[in-house]
Amino acid sequence: MSATEKDLSTQVYRVYIRATPQAIWDAITKPEWNARYGFGGRGEYELRPGGAYRGFLPDEMPAGAPPDLTASEVGVHGQVIELDPPHKLVLTWWMPMDATLRSEPFTRLTYEIEEGQGGVTKLTVIHDFTGAPQHAAILSGQLEADGAGGGWSWVLSDLKTLVETGRAFQD
Repeated sequence: MSATEKDLSTQVYRVYIRATPQAIWDAITKPEWNARYGFGGRGEYELRPGGAYRGFLPDEMPAGAPPDLTASEVGVHGQVIELDPPHKLVLTWWMPMDATLRSEPFTRLTYEIEEGQGGVTKLTVIHDFTGAPQHAAILSGQLEADGAGGGWSWVLSDLKTLVETGRAFQD
């Protein structure tokens, strides 16, 4: 394992949002919310242990998307491992966009939502990319210039903006 792979194997992101834990939970788990931020594809969750997670590609594909992908296909999928609404969601996560990504294993994604003081809630995202260095590079934002977007930092900034203002970056 290279130093880069080791450095990116577990990524932790934290954002503070002026909203209730339930509002943040809903923004993560409800398609009418999660389709409005990030890359614009809706996410569908079967909110039970063992339930499926599917993240669909947006109707308008982002620049730099692999040419063999079409809108409304599943771009990310996994399985719910653990949930404690509206405080914790743990799932497997895999983005088989190309041959390199398809060769990597499922990763583990954890959302932790903690109510704070003054109406501000802390959202922590922990993404374990053990054995999946290409997934790690994409979600760290390292490939932003290649059309892969800004990774988790960009997605979480957009989620925060949407929940706090009702408008996302693409609105």
